[in-house]
Amino acid sequence: MIINANKAAVAVLGAVLSSSVALAAGEQDVSKAADASILRVCAAANEAPYSVKDGSGFENRIAEVLASAMGRKVQFVWSPKAAIYAVKEQLDPGKCDVIMGTDAGDPRVLTSKPYYRASYVFIQRKDSKLDITSYDSPDLEKTKHIAYEPGSPSQTMVEKLGLFNRNFNFIQSLTDFKSRRNQYIRLQPTRIVGAVEKGDADVGIAFAPEVARYVKQNGSDLKMTVIPDNNTRSDGKKVPLAFDQSVAVRKGDEKLMKEINAALEKAAPKIQDILKGEGIPLLAAGSDTPKEIPSKS
Repeated sequence: MIINANKAAVAVLGAVLSSSVALAAGEQDVSKAADASILRVCAAANEAPYSVKDGSGFENRIAEVLASAMGRKVQFVWSPKAAIYAVKEQLDPGKCDVIMGTDAGDPRVLTSKPYYRASYVFIQRKDSKLDITSYDSPDLEKTKHIAYEPGSPSQTMVEKLGLFNRNFNFIQSLTDFKSRRNQYIRLQPTRIVGAVEKGDADVGIAFAPEVARYVKQNGSDLKMTVIPDNNTRSDGKKVPLAFDQSVAVRKGDEKLMKEINAALEKAAPKIQDILKGEGIPLLAAGSDTPKEIPSKS
């Protein structure tokens, strides 16, 4: 789920599991907040691969595991809006109590100990002749088209490299030429991956959790390369590309946060299995170095 604007480019299987209670945001009874048997999770209804109303998002599945470790049942409070609105329009008004996949340290909320760390990645066809492993790679200059989320750290780096103008019309086509003025427009991760898979883009750039599922589905043709987190803007200011992902609760809800942190430790093996199954290249804590995540099975 995309919560923090730093990423800027912001699913249980089949149907909601029997242990879940699906509830539309408009039907929420705030008085149920004190029910210690339920974990009310703010969730976007249509933000794959993070969160989908049919329960197929990987953050939905992690929420299920977290609730189980807390001895609770999960209750998804669905919103038709993007996750970037979840704090203001769901969490703060008390419609729900937890947001999954929030950048650690987000100043608007209390955040848990991180349950994973991930970075932006380059996406290429395996048969590409271009050797692109960092923003210092000379072969970036040889690209005709680069697919990325407008307004993201990727755009900042593309601008620094002087490649923005040549990609402008192509990027606009990926968003169907919709204006971003006064509205949030999410570039679907499938558009980025699809552009690379079809050869319309020489390379795609995205936050790994957004695209890993779709790269894995095209595993015979595509590859991901973790981008080193050592990049700066033209003025020398750091451009963060790696982020610790945490669970968020309202400020002041230390009791719930303590319970969540304990449950995250208990549920860690199952959470790691979900992330590994998603195909996300996970990073070591506080690092941009990929790590191997052991499977329980």
